[in-house]
Amino acid sequence: MTTQDKDLSGRRTRGGGGSAGYAAGAGDHPWRRYVALGDSFTEGVGDPDPRRPGGVRGWADRVAEELGNGRADFAYANLAVRGLLLEQILARQAGPALALEPDLITISAGGNDMVFHGSDPDKLADKLDAGVELLSSSGATLVLFTGPDWRSTPVLGRNRTKVAVFNENIRAIASRHDAVIADLWGLRELRDPRMWDRDRLHLSPLGHHAVAMRVLDALGAPHVLVHPEPAGAPAGLVQGNWRQARAEDLEWARRYLLPWAVRRFHRRAPAVEHTAKRPAADPVNSPGQPVVAMEGQG
Repeated sequence: MTTQDKDLSGRRTRGGGGSAGYAAGAGDHPWRRYVALGDSFTEGVGDPDPRRPGGVRGWADRVAEELGNGRADFAYANLAVRGLLLEQILARQAGPALALEPDLITISAGGNDMVFHGSDPDKLADKLDAGVELLSSSGATLVLFTGPDWRSTPVLGRNRTKVAVFNENIRAIASRHDAVIADLWGLRELRDPRMWDRDRLHLSPLGHHAVAMRVLDALGAPHVLVHPEPAGAPAGLVQGNWRQARAEDLEWARRYLLPWAVRRFHRRAPAVEHTAKRPAADPVNSPGQPVVAMEGQG
């Protein structure tokens, strides 16, 4: 490992590696203000909870809950908004994120560009690199994500090569800017269809739980999360013969893929603009923003 760690005071120190955000073996963590940037993945879509700001929970809320456990001075903001492209995320969220003066930042961006717009992963990486450079100027610990492996998912699986190329770029960006990598491509749990919502694009509550564990483990932060035991029939998992599998794929295309394609062709704007569910850095149990409905993807 060649990247830097941070010690408990938040200072960068040589010799630890990008797999941990602070001194190895510490029983505590140094972060007091966490800001999450991104799209629906970070917002928490697929993990509904009407008691939560925005009506969803998600992996970032789970990370904040663990980091804020027993910490009266811990604050958390989630600026993620579903449907945004990489440039939009950087343009709309980087400035407000820096204004909140975080010491921990997570950013996931680019998935909508590749899946819904066929964007070039190398060009996307250049834009992300510039954004990460700006965010790193804050001195905060940065967490980047490799994309998951959609190899067994119809239609989305066609993006597998692009995602793999983008992931290699992300690793290089993380190395240049001393960022931590939360590796979702190598997260084997995400191969279980129960980790995904029925739209096969967003994570299920189980998936968000697994990603939260991966982020906390990548940071080296202590937590009490354990690997969940999925119960009941796997959502979206096809068992049986070829005919059953194709029938499930056709139903998925009818319910999710076709409506998205129609919206994209007609470029219909959402009836209500969605806003960040937690625009201010507040205690984890603060009310945040009310639920706002939005039509769209990602």
